[in-house]
Amino acid sequence: MLNKTHLVITIFFILVFIPLVNSKIIFIIIALICSLIPDSDIKSSFLGKYKFFRPLQFFVTHRGFFHSLLFMIIGILFFLIIYPIGAFGFFVGYSSHLIADSFTKEGIRFFYPLKTNFSGKINTGSRIENLIFITFGLLDILLLITIFI
Repeated sequence: MLNKTHLVITIFFILVFIPLVNSKIIFIIIALICSLIPDSDIKSSFLGKYKFFRPLQFFVTHRGFFHSLLFMIIGILFFLIIYPIGAFGFFVGYSSHLIADSFTKEGIRFFYPLKTNFSGKINTGSRIENLIFITFGLLDILLLITIFI
């Protein structure tokens, strides 16, 4: 899926879970950034275009290690050790990305390094993805209205 779709889906889950979180701004920032991390393994992605990620792109393939539960668990453990307050934000952002990509035709390898691929029928950038983007955008607006009213 495209970055914009990942972001509106993550915003939906942020709005669902924000009442449960004490450090709301930290939660929002970490969840949004972490929703884009799985695609940093390709040069054309929002984060992947930065030189910091270039060495990484040499060693990993797209929708491999970074699109797996293994990396998500490593990320959660990292946050729990280094910055525990950010662990839930990481989980929400990262898992929403993985779930969304599992509905695309390319799919993801949840249980990397196993070769089993979980995939759906959605083409990245297709009309159906645009419909998903619009739907989650409207849901985000509705949730915002209910939170503030």
